[in-house]
Amino acid sequence: MTLIARTGERGVATLTLDSPANRNALSAGLVGALREALAACAADDTVRAVVLTHTGTTFCAGADLTAPPDPEAFVGLMREIVALPKPVVARVDGHVRAGGLGLLAACDIAVAGRASSFALTESRLGLAPAVISLTLLPRLDRTAAHRYYLTGERFDAAEAARISLVTEAAEDVDQALVPILDGLRRASPQGLAASKELVTATVLRSFDQYAEDLIARSAALFASDEAREGMTAFLERRDPAWVR
Repeated sequence: MTLIARTGERGVATLTLDSPANRNALSAGLVGALREALAACAADDTVRAVVLTHTGTTFCAGADLTAPPDPEAFVGLMREIVALPKPVVARVDGHVRAGGLGLLAACDIAVAGRASSFALTESRLGLAPAVISLTLLPRLDRTAAHRYYLTGERFDAAEAARISLVTEAAEDVDQALVPILDGLRRASPQGLAASKELVTATVLRSFDQYAEDLIARSAALFASDEAREGMTAFLERRDPAWVR
């Protein structure tokens, strides 16, 4: 089954998360396929920029709890997006949850449709947004990070733009992307690579400094009794035992 579809137009490669059966959740297969697709784009001299989008009404539902990726593989994916010498633009016209926000925040530019919604649901499962903090915390407004990390509340595209998770909330996502992609097409490959290197340097240093510790912290949380109860309750569509 093809989990990532690739198309191209005038130097822009579009990678589409295409796993609607699990709402484009981060399975081991999807993470591996997306890493392969990004590597192919990096090696293709005809590609000036990458658009990352999705099928269905969900950009990414977070980790696939039935077939989760290896944490190191997911961290590798986020780092590869940040380090790719070509801009990666997220086109979101649907819902984004948990680990999907880490994937989104790894992108350089993100445009979200007004009907999109977002939530960091980890705390409700006995987990924490550990490894995705590598891309989220450098981007998010600090006060908003405190609120949404802790409460797991859902918020809309306008709020996502206000707290800097996305670049723009748009009525028409494709129309909003036109000037952005035109600007990227007018830039030289060298200019794009050098400019992106400047704006991502701090994030990449964070990966080098903190990724190993956050992977270990994430693994410990996933192995805990509370997380087991939280994930079981989620799959059974019931409240976990700690809800009051």
